[in-house]
Amino acid sequence: MEQNQEIKVVNKDDRTWAMLCHLSALAGFIVPFGSVLGPLIIWLIKKDEMPIVDIHGKKALNFQITMAIAYFVCFLLIFAAVGLLLLPMVAIFSFVMVVIASVKANDGKEFNYPLSLNLIK
Repeated sequence: MEQNQEIKVVNKDDRTWAMLCHLSALAGFIVPFGSVLGPLIIWLIKKDEMPIVDIHGKKALNFQITMAIAYFVCFLLIFAAVGLLLLPMVAIFSFVMVVIASVKANDGKEFNYPLSLNLIK
């Protein structure tokens, strides 16, 4: 038996802001703490007026906080030489996940980041 699911139509502006929640994390490759500050600023500004931005903003923030913890651990492991291998892997993983999440948000779909801690609910 096939179930009909209600598809919510999200307007273009909402989808764009949701996408920017994820893409703003790429600022972290240029600005210190930009990966957390970018999504945080967009989420705080738009969360009350756009429910989809509230959802995507929380997910982006949780993932970026998780990645910040991973970067810190990699930094500590540099002294054991393991961090030199892990650090670029974490950076590539973070970049790829942000791009995938951005595309999904622009399509109006939810995306759950893998390995993300659920700190902001």
